[in-house]
Amino acid sequence: MTTRISGAFEGRKAFIPFLSSGYPHPDDTPRLLSTLADAGADIIELGVPFSDPLADGPTIQAASWEALGHGVSLGSTLDQLAGLSADLPPVVVFSYLNPILQMGIEAFLERAEGAGAAGVLVTDLPVGAHPMMERSLAAGSLDLIPLAAPTTTTKRLQTIVGHASGFLYYISRLGVTGARTTVDEELVVKVEELRGRVRLPVAVGFGIATPDQAAAVAEVADGVVVGSALISALGRSEPEFADLAFSLGEAVHQ
Repeated sequence: MTTRISGAFEGRKAFIPFLSSGYPHPDDTPRLLSTLADAGADIIELGVPFSDPLADGPTIQAASWEALGHGVSLGSTLDQLAGLSADLPPVVVFSYLNPILQMGIEAFLERAEGAGAAGVLVTDLPVGAHPMMERSLAAGSLDLIPLAAPTTTTKRLQTIVGHASGFLYYISRLGVTGARTTVDEELVVKVEELRGRVRLPVAVGFGIATPDQAAAVAEVADGVVVGSALISALGRSEPEFADLAFSLGEAVHQ
């Protein structure tokens, strides 16, 4: 079944930028989301700030902590999204598990769906770790986006894609998020193998920082995720953020 998220991959490579909700200030988020849409984003990952973002590198950690200082939460993120989603490409709520549990899974699904979100990625919820929780999340209309890594075995991959929808987020390297200067030459082989095994589109993220890198990854993957490089640029200036977003979108789509 085609969903809003999987449909974003039809006929083109998908540019998937990440934005930390509430950074640098909550009032900035609507404008920045519009900038990403104008830059050609096919899907947007909207990160919910969390006090212990263990999977994130220093750039996104710092953005998360600053947003928390402004009182940004899962609830405020969804409330803000509710007034914006009609004018945006599909939005994936990118969260850790704790904020969702504090809200309550049923309440989260109701509010996320009501806000117009298209999917959810729960960074610290491995497939199979909490079957009842996963079934609850999957019972709604949101795509449950899975993660896979270079160490993921074939057997484990089958389990992952059997419980997921939307697209497969392939972590291009081990460790935390963060921009880097080169693309692993083995990535081409790994992604080609992965695309031959799974039914979902495969998007690659973690460490993609430049338009050249994004273009290289787009040659083999169905989508390209960029997070830390955009947040780092935003920390310097909003025009630099916009310039990088437009350059990345153009590179992916070419």
